[in-house]
Amino acid sequence: MKTVTAFAIACILLLCGTSYAQTSSKCDSSMMKCCPHMSAQHRQLILWTSGDREVALKMVFMYTLNSKKQGWMDSVRLLIWGPSQKLLVEDSVLQAGLGKLKDAGVELYACKACADMYGIADKLSKLGVTVMYTGEMLADLQKQGWYILSL
Repeated sequence: MKTVTAFAIACILLLCGTSYAQTSSKCDSSMMKCCPHMSAQHRQLILWTSGDREVALKMVFMYTLNSKKQGWMDSVRLLIWGPSQKLLVEDSVLQAGLGKLKDAGVELYACKACADMYGIADKLSKLGVTVMYTGEMLADLQKQGWYILSL
């Protein structure tokens, strides 16, 4: 799936007549004319599903934080799904990292159905995560043109 996503992004960039190296954090008018499906606001949902601590530290947390702090995206949400929830509530280093994401303005969500399966909904809420049923939200964000990155 990651290969397909990277391929799809490369195709979009090629169709828009630009390369990754030439893009800026803000969308210019020529890009908007070429790709009318792109909104002026860049919004990203990072879908964190992996129960692997190294993926969390070296991919999820690092990219999510920088995406917000560096202004790569205007709106950034982190959706914590499945095994990543269990990992998070058991790891104080990850909890500290989550606090940094929240302080930077990243919106934090967790799937209630998953949290209930693990019996950790209250623990996630205490970490400042909005715990809710997220299937419909995920579908709506895709319909609204949000970029979805699954890790």
